[in-house]
Amino acid sequence: MGTVIFDLDGTLADTSGDLIAAANHCFRDMGLGDVLDPGNDALTAFHGGRAMLRLGLGRVGSDEVELRVARYYPVLLQAYGDAIDVHTRLYPGAMDAVEALKSAGLSVGICTNKPEGLAQILLTRLGVRDAFGSLIGADTLPVRKPDPAPLLEAVRRVGGDMARACLIGDTQTDRDTARAAGVPSVLVTFGPSGQAVLDLQPEASIAHFDELPGVVARLLG
Repeated sequence: MGTVIFDLDGTLADTSGDLIAAANHCFRDMGLGDVLDPGNDALTAFHGGRAMLRLGLGRVGSDEVELRVARYYPVLLQAYGDAIDVHTRLYPGAMDAVEALKSAGLSVGICTNKPEGLAQILLTRLGVRDAFGSLIGADTLPVRKPDPAPLLEAVRRVGGDMARACLIGDTQTDRDTARAAGVPSVLVTFGPSGQAVLDLQPEASIAHFDELPGVVARLLG
């Protein structure tokens, strides 16, 4: 059985607005105001909470950056969990593509560096959790992407075979994960990185989810 595993943030859904709102909650608590911009800083949002905190603290010239990151990361996670689906939207055509893949006999799952509990909540709120046969988060295993183990586990949990699997993502982390696992990657160009993901030389790319079923058919045969 062929298997298609999706990244979540920046691939299936644009979560940047809610992630940046959570980071700005922390900055306001520090007395710094809203340091990050939802438009200009979306790419950093997809690199995680700590990356957003470091960017904002560096921007204002804060000292003891790592101490503040360690202190406020749990605060950020709480704020994010409390308002996880205010601005978040699935990318156009995402679930149509997922259903088309399933109709073609493929299994689908998710491998994300978002904590598993938050990913479960978000997908449930968006009404799409049941569409995916597996969900591996940043803390499901002792390691996270780009280690290949989470991807292998996501495939295993849907009864798939790594010989007929691929990863859909949007960052170098996804490209490196797929390469380490020995499977092809498909990177989306509609995220904040845009066409720059082509520099990572994925096996394929898509500009819209309408293209995905055909691309997967070509890659997996």
